[in-house]
Amino acid sequence: MSSSADVRTLPTTTARPSIQWAPIAAAVATIALGTAYIGQVVSGRQAALFLVGTLAGIVLYHASFGFTSAWRAFIVDRRGDGVRAQMLMLAVTCLVFFPALGAGQLFGQPVRGSISPIGIGVVVGAFMFGVGMQLGGGCASGTLFTVGGGNTRMLVTLSSFIAGSVIGATHMSRWEALPALKPWSLVAKLGAAGGLAVSLAAFAAIAGVTIALERRRHGAVEYDLKQTTRGFSVLRGPWPLVAGAVGLAAVNIATLLLAGRPWGVTGAFVLWGGKLLQSAGADLRTWTYFAPAARQAELGASVLRDVTSVMDFGLILGALAAATAAGRFAPTWRISGGSFAAAIVGGLLLGYGARIAYGCNIGAFFSGIASGSLHGWLWFPCALAGNIVGTRLRPAFGLSRR
Repeated sequence: MSSSADVRTLPTTTARPSIQWAPIAAAVATIALGTAYIGQVVSGRQAALFLVGTLAGIVLYHASFGFTSAWRAFIVDRRGDGVRAQMLMLAVTCLVFFPALGAGQLFGQPVRGSISPIGIGVVVGAFMFGVGMQLGGGCASGTLFTVGGGNTRMLVTLSSFIAGSVIGATHMSRWEALPALKPWSLVAKLGAAGGLAVSLAAFAAIAGVTIALERRRHGAVEYDLKQTTRGFSVLRGPWPLVAGAVGLAAVNIATLLLAGRPWGVTGAFVLWGGKLLQSAGADLRTWTYFAPAARQAELGASVLRDVTSVMDFGLILGALAAATAAGRFAPTWRISGGSFAAAIVGGLLLGYGARIAYGCNIGAFFSGIASGSLHGWLWFPCALAGNIVGTRLRPAFGLSRR
């Protein structure tokens, strides 16, 4: 088969939807005002992190960089371009993370990685999260950027995600009491160079497996080239997955530089849920999860002082700006009963799983592996197994496997 048959492109003659000027003006104004306000009441660094979150939303939307859909495409059809893009994202990030973590600083900023214990909670939580990805219709970052893009079903998933996170927090001490290995880091054990060599080899091996399986199924490899150079638009998208991979690597590197630690998403969901319960009269001081002084301080402070929260807010607004620039912001409130049920069940699994597994597809998979944490490498196959089960369960809720 010729190489030209391996390349998938969108027709350049397709008419683009018009830019939605009123919504995009509102989104841009909100981003500008939010940046100024956060810079005034918190700090310029926090305002910069809000903008990094905004960039994440734009990248995720324009590149359609969904972990959930990429894994399902590989599970069902053996199409691996999305998985290969994730390996590229990890490789680019590790090239910066490993030397910085080995030195303990990046451009003078003290930094630490996302290193967590390796235990039963990671195995069970990652599997639950994987099932939830396919039923809820998104991962952690995917839920936020699709909400910003106008997918109203994902509001149901997000609400359940927050509820599941809070429930997971109430059980956290029980999971942590189970047998587990101490946190283990490739950077600490092998050094930055050694850890990087092992990681890059692993990424290449995973990409190679996807290529081999895709060729076995289809006879050729399908490459993501959403637009030729004639039709590509930075402002309006769509972007190729390679641009999404590099863009998300830049987001995580910027987060490490500004916050001193890697990108995370779901920690904010527990805080939001806790604040809602607290406002309703619940005494969270009796909860083991919220007992530490740092978490008590978070409950008493504005969410704008929480790094993860401001980045999540920025992500939603960035996706909104991208959707309106693309002319594709069109919320609809029609949700079938099966889809609604899947969103609730999926969201609960996502939230609970992320909490007991020390993170989601961003905090555990992306940032964990980019930090050299063994718990990130354990999270990956367990979550993939959950995705396989979740994909098989989708038809029971009236959802397509494709």
